[in-house]
Amino acid sequence: MRNLIFAINITLDGCCDHTKQVADDETHEYFTNLLRGVDLLVYGRKTYQLMVPFWPEVARNLSMTKASNEFAKAFEAINKIVFSRTLDSAEDKNTRIIRTNLRDEILKLKQEEGRHILTGGVSIPSQLIELGLVDEYLFVVGPIVAGEGRRLSEGVKLPETLQLRLVESKIFKSGCVALRYSKQ
Repeated sequence: MRNLIFAINITLDGCCDHTKQVADDETHEYFTNLLRGVDLLVYGRKTYQLMVPFWPEVARNLSMTKASNEFAKAFEAINKIVFSRTLDSAEDKNTRIIRTNLRDEILKLKQEEGRHILTGGVSIPSQLIELGLVDEYLFVVGPIVAGEGRRLSEGVKLPETLQLRLVESKIFKSGCVALRYSKQ
């Protein structure tokens, strides 16, 4: 069975607003390696529209640093699913829009052959966490106290406390720390 991995950049005070933090080359290299271990990305409309068309454009033009360009190429190559009731069409040829039940679709996807599934953003992952469908959690914690912005756990209602097990940690030169957890 495929694992569903939730990955996100987050500040020390729990802010996951992308405008409150900056990903450097080492962070992009870390996430590029993560992308190489998955073959499906699952997003909601907002995260999808944040990522596309930006990263596919970088992949075409190779307009950023080497690390960012490599991330863009890895991102562009992966199939994507967007859960949305409002998105009319996808800008990316590797993207499929799904309007049906999130739980049922994810359970089907986890049963399919393939590598792991990666999700990011806040809305869809929050729902997946509430449903107990996330197998691994990867937080890249930046050495920033944002003091404002959207928080990861806003609106998440768990039936019980979720106990996780630390399986990997990595300290970046920038002071970021990558923490990878799995469900116990």
